[in-house]
Amino acid sequence: MAITYPLSTPTNKTIAGIRLTARNVVGVSTSPFSFKQQTYQFSGQRWEADITLPQMNRENAEEWVAFLMKLYGQKGTFLLGDPLGGTARGSASSAAGTPVVNGASQTGDTLAINGLPASATGYLKAGDYIQLGSAATAQLYKVLNDANSNGSGEATLDVWPNLRSSPSDGAAVVVANAKGVFRLASNEANWNINNLAFYGITFGAVESL
Repeated sequence: MAITYPLSTPTNKTIAGIRLTARNVVGVSTSPFSFKQQTYQFSGQRWEADITLPQMNRENAEEWVAFLMKLYGQKGTFLLGDPLGGTARGSASSAAGTPVVNGASQTGDTLAINGLPASATGYLKAGDYIQLGSAATAQLYKVLNDANSNGSGEATLDVWPNLRSSPSDGAAVVVANAKGVFRLASNEANWNINNLAFYGITFGAVESL
């Protein structure tokens, strides 16, 4: 059977721990005489993750081992999000409305959206996640400031990273269980087996760009 990417992570055991990194590429030049600094922000931004699974018996572990091997190192991709960030802190978690992109050709670190309830305070809060695209085009973003809607149900989000591409006008904005596309950080998949017959599995991942 052909393998179709991106894969979904197995659901038989939840992730025990994840270290998420928001990496920026910034050049810093420091004067050796005054210690004054100049900075230059390059365009490079990406998510990185170090994932630890709970100790498992073989029955459960082999599903995760097979998942890792199906990626064939860095060839394949999978969907990943913040395991504790699936529900928005803002009212988007319970409010009506269908958020969509408001206007084509958007770029940079802001995103105009509409389709929200009118005059909603804290529809999304700083730290909430959104997703643009789906499956192989899924992109994960973090909201940096609280976002309120106006009387027309419109809002502008400050997001990280910068928009990967210009979303289409009217494209869906996912505010629950947001995920992005990742690939393994290396071409190796490994796991440990101890004398109590428990499997230990950890792996690194980087955003697929």
